[in-house]
Amino acid sequence: MRIKYTISIVFFVALVIIEKENNIISRVSDKLTLKQTPQTPLQPSSFSHILQKHNASITPPKNNSAFTLMKRRLENYSEHQEVRTRGRKHILLLATTRTGSSFVGEFFNQQGDNMFYLFEPLWHVEKMLTLDTGGTNATASAKAYRDVLQQLLLCDFSLMESFIDPLPVDHITTALFRRESSSSLCEESVCSPFVKGVFERYHCRTRRCGPLNLTMASLSCLQKEHRAIKSVRVRQLETLRPLAEDPRLDVKFIQLVRDPRAVLASRMVAFAAKYKNWKEWAAGGDIPIDDDEVRKLKGNCDNIKMSAEIGLRRPQWLRGRYMLVRYEDIARFPMRKAAEMYRFAGIPFTPQVKSWILKNTQASKDTSGVYSTQKNSSEQVEKWRFSIPFKIAQVVQKVCGPTLKLFGYKFVSSEEMLTDKSVSLIENKVFNVL
Repeated sequence: MRIKYTISIVFFVALVIIEKENNIISRVSDKLTLKQTPQTPLQPSSFSHILQKHNASITPPKNNSAFTLMKRRLENYSEHQEVRTRGRKHILLLATTRTGSSFVGEFFNQQGDNMFYLFEPLWHVEKMLTLDTGGTNATASAKAYRDVLQQLLLCDFSLMESFIDPLPVDHITTALFRRESSSSLCEESVCSPFVKGVFERYHCRTRRCGPLNLTMASLSCLQKEHRAIKSVRVRQLETLRPLAEDPRLDVKFIQLVRDPRAVLASRMVAFAAKYKNWKEWAAGGDIPIDDDEVRKLKGNCDNIKMSAEIGLRRPQWLRGRYMLVRYEDIARFPMRKAAEMYRFAGIPFTPQVKSWILKNTQASKDTSGVYSTQKNSSEQVEKWRFSIPFKIAQVVQKVCGPTLKLFGYKFVSSEEMLTDKSVSLIENKVFNVL
């Protein structure tokens, strides 16, 4: 009798759950056909909206394979939502320019179908907030960066839309920065039909896609098991504390650092116009230690150092969420360091990623351009030592001394020491003791 009573209760509960799930799917399907006005933001609490082509009709055609596939995935989403959310990881790769972050970001971009990866989405935010003087308001930009990252990790693109110039129309844009650097944004499910005559600056290389539909991107993001974002624009790790404390997220912060002397040497090549003063100083003449450019270098070093010190102290909100990794270690031991990062993130290290690392850490000189992610990584580690003048290295050591010491980079005392290959400037150092 007791068994029959239990079975009846279980059967009734199952009926209630099934009915509830059917109602959710029904509401989602209805929203797929709703028309929104241009620039209407995606609501954070809703993940299904109209899937429109550029200047197309309200209802997508039935033979649109991308739409059909996305709708099918959406209908299956509710069934697996609870399980997938429980094991989902969110990764933020934080660095500064010319630290090898694009290369390291590929470790996650190449993960495959279970990773949604975004390359520098904060580029749009920085561009919009840049002042006439060329800088940004630190407080305003920090809050904007944090809020945009938080929404993107939740697969909500609505806030970022407001920073894209020109503004997306019906959530469709031709101007998303470096779209082609995110394999997730060039997958078939996010590849809208090509529109003849529509110029898209950052177009996919793997297939011919039309302008990016951010709603389709949002839906694709929700289907992925994990999410990763690479950014060189966050100045202070402390400003991202609300993300670590958000119960909807399981964020892991990976801070990538590099020898400041190597960073400056690389920037002088990649951004020659912006580093004109440094190039002139390198050619001859005294370096004014109180120059704005030198102060900016010191400020950058101090920010990196302060973020690392917070992370290495492992406060409660960062416990188990922070990892410091040097570019030099990745360049010398790419497979080992990648495995460590994946283990830290709690994500399986797939054969697909291993294959990419093997292929792209042994590239020839012909493929190793300034912005290329293909490198002969072991040769890149201390290549900078033969391009930067000793007096420039001395200035960096003076204003960034504490940063070099914290990360285990040795000082050079002469031109001969700087260019002596037999003398390594990288100390063996362990940072991540859990």
